[in-house]
Amino acid sequence: MNLLVQLSDVTKRYDGGGAPAVDNVSLEVGHGESVAVMGPSGSGKSTLLNLIAGLDRPTSGSVHVGGDRVDKLSETRLARYRRGKVGMIFQFFNLLDDMTVADNVLLPAQLAGVPAARARARAAELLAALRIERHRDAYPARLSGGERQRVAIARALVNRPALLLADEPTGALDTATGEEIGELLLDLNSSGQTLVLVTHNPDLAARYASRVIRLVDGQVSTATGAR
Repeated sequence: MNLLVQLSDVTKRYDGGGAPAVDNVSLEVGHGESVAVMGPSGSGKSTLLNLIAGLDRPTSGSVHVGGDRVDKLSETRLARYRRGKVGMIFQFFNLLDDMTVADNVLLPAQLAGVPAARARARAAELLAALRIERHRDAYPARLSGGERQRVAIARALVNRPALLLADEPTGALDTATGEEIGELLLDLNSSGQTLVLVTHNPDLAARYASRVIRLVDGQVSTATGAR
């Protein structure tokens, strides 16, 4: 397997003691895979995603994504890593309500220093592909939940990241809209996008991921095939 993500003996403890949020976890994700991470609340799923994204650093162990040892990057290089190599999708979208749809999508490209014309072309391509081009000048608060999540996906993809991380991407949506977003993620993966998806939804994991990793109390319980 051509590896994109490799975690080796990763443990994350937060101040205050108690059990670790992530406890001696090792896992690998290959280029082009779609992997679902499941487990009960408090099992360490979101912490695991944050460690891969470089939003948090492990207490021990190592996190490699592509050619980067993520846990050893400086803050400057971490910011560059997050802008260029990783795209993130959140349960509650995390869009900026005082910016239009187009400007929300463009923001990561602008922060990464992508030339304006190229960034605008890429944003227009994504808005059209995700069927939200007609909303480019609207503000997020005026959109439905499904439309806002499509904007968030476009924003996550604007810099062509090697890895797409999705934290409960259908959790705030009704069932039908959640299935639409799931199908969209499946299409992205079918086109070669590597995806790591955190979800409580076993149906979503079974239908849209090729492999399921289950966490219990911060440890990998099982790793099984899905679709």
